[in-house]
Amino acid sequence: MKAFANATFGFAGFLLLLLAVTGGVWLLDKYWLRERRSKEAKQPWWIEYSISFFPVILIVFVLRSFLVEPFKIPSGSMIPTLLIGDFILVNKYAYGIRVPVLNQKVVEIGKPQRGDVMVFRFPDDPSLDYIKRVVGVPGDRVEYRDKRLSVNGRQLPLEQVEDFLSRERMRYAKRYVEKVDAVEHEILLEEDPQGAQFQPRAFPLSGNCHYNTSGLACTVPPGHYFVMGDNRDNSSDSRVWGFVPDENIVGKAFFIWLNLNELGRFGSFR
Repeated sequence: MKAFANATFGFAGFLLLLLAVTGGVWLLDKYWLRERRSKEAKQPWWIEYSISFFPVILIVFVLRSFLVEPFKIPSGSMIPTLLIGDFILVNKYAYGIRVPVLNQKVVEIGKPQRGDVMVFRFPDDPSLDYIKRVVGVPGDRVEYRDKRLSVNGRQLPLEQVEDFLSRERMRYAKRYVEKVDAVEHEILLEEDPQGAQFQPRAFPLSGNCHYNTSGLACTVPPGHYFVMGDNRDNSSDSRVWGFVPDENIVGKAFFIWLNLNELGRFGSFR
């Protein structure tokens, strides 16, 4: 399952185009057209609208490109951390400042850490945005066998808590608290003792991974990250389609600001 899919590249490009058009009209009027109009002449409607909308579009573009960007969660691969219908905010500068639309990093600020909930462009189709949890950083040895996650030979602590009731599926799932470094977060595991049956497909650097009936083991290559959904048995993630390259990173998810189905869901999460 995808966590979410948004054609943000297309929207960012459209926003940039609007900014260029309205800004161009503003400059054209300021330095050329205004001088050629009589004082009594009314400003043409297309100039008036462009000048009015330009600062608004500029503010939205700057906020969305460099500070925070909103997303909506349409599927359940990050349950119970994120539910279907959650509107979240993503920190766009946590992992560096990037050129809008091109997503090329120009200023290094920080790097994804184990336990971060990260938004990125899906490696198979960069027009789609995915959200998953980082469990492996460059150089890590990540193993997932019989539903237990290990990083660099250390099995992550797991504590069972109260079962989770899925309103969409109307069934209970086993809920656990998993600890990745200093980050504690909840995950769901199905009853099936065999563990999830992965059907990995060919992906770049797939030679870094080895699969068998109990699970898989991967060595994360330089400049890449291994990500998984918190809804472990209902998530298509690095176990299936491989590593997330650094150039695909969008930002760090950090805040739920609205869910129309559950109005009480408001605040930060881990």
